[in-house]
Amino acid sequence: MAPSLLTTPSQALALAPGAAASRVGGGGGGSARVSFPSGRVQRRGALGMRVRASVAIEKETPESEPPPTFLREDGSGAGSGSVRERFEAMIRRVQGEVCAALEEADGSGARFVEDVWSRPGGGGGISRVLQDGRVFEKAGVNVSVVYGVMPPDAYRAAKGEAGKNGAAADGPKAGPVPFFAAGISSVLHPKNPFAPTLHFNYRYFETDAPKDAPGAPRQWWFGGGTDLTPSYIIEEDVKHFHSVQKQACDKFDPSFYPRFKKWCDDYFYIKHRNERRGLGGIFFDDLNDYDQEMLLNFATECADSVVPAYIPIIERRKDTPFTEEHKAWQQLRRGRYVEFNLVYDRGTTFGLKTGGRIESILVSLPLTARWQYDHTPEEGTEERKLLDACINPKEWLDL
Repeated sequence: MAPSLLTTPSQALALAPGAAASRVGGGGGGSARVSFPSGRVQRRGALGMRVRASVAIEKETPESEPPPTFLREDGSGAGSGSVRERFEAMIRRVQGEVCAALEEADGSGARFVEDVWSRPGGGGGISRVLQDGRVFEKAGVNVSVVYGVMPPDAYRAAKGEAGKNGAAADGPKAGPVPFFAAGISSVLHPKNPFAPTLHFNYRYFETDAPKDAPGAPRQWWFGGGTDLTPSYIIEEDVKHFHSVQKQACDKFDPSFYPRFKKWCDDYFYIKHRNERRGLGGIFFDDLNDYDQEMLLNFATECADSVVPAYIPIIERRKDTPFTEEHKAWQQLRRGRYVEFNLVYDRGTTFGLKTGGRIESILVSLPLTARWQYDHTPEEGTEERKLLDACINPKEWLDL
């Protein structure tokens, strides 16, 4: 998953891509409390790997149960009606709904294992992973709420900026930047080569720097997206996926889908391979040039579109017969997935630079992948068809 606050691909926090402490994955109303069917989630209790955190973020403390909220009691937490509160409630609701849909689609009785963690100064997260199911080799769905102080280089990584001596290319030198980030991030790796991998990440980010602090003005933004990474092109599936993304975007602005579709194609570009990771979807970051309430509703609509975009494809393809050759190609494409996430994903970079929870940051990686020396699919094959579409992105819908 890569950035995220939660591991997500975007700059901000992973918070899906994907952030700080765990890659935040990155509104609906209601309480932040989330309820689950009895017995649905296996909790690992006090099991939890600690990481050497940087000065930016406190180490996490394992918890046995998710709290009603991870927000601080500082006027913008539970009961405040703030964007922070409503965004946390949304991502925790979506986490529960997505996990329930995936367990049902897997059909094996496998359940997500859950780790809950908190930090003494506020914030925390819930990491859920299903491994070695009947349908899913590995499925991770994380949420996190993070408070911290970013070193200047981490702030630039979050913003996708380059500069020297702690300064953005066109701004003054920045000092440490207090921040808040929340997000949901997920990567789903099915076993069947004809069932595509899915990534989604939606996040909300605020800097708490004092007004007019040099190099780090107080600001907020939304980021996220949902993208599809198949090993084989089945046009019915790809068009279905993109049509659901377009429907979600069109409810808010007809320019969103073409704009965010191109952004997605450009973002998930593996420069050293001269190809995209997959067949795209939507991606946006640093989004704050619209009404905040509208963008909260837009992020909610996109997150709510994950299940209808993906589960019908899984139901159609999870039992498709395949050969060892099909599986080997899937493993090669998984290798590309790993390359992008570890080399280019800004959410992963952000999480690592801020002392994020390593298990959450790297949960996006598949259990298995393959690198084969100088492999090139033959012209005219289905494998070559997929590679060509990754090199030259297509428009899948008649706009």
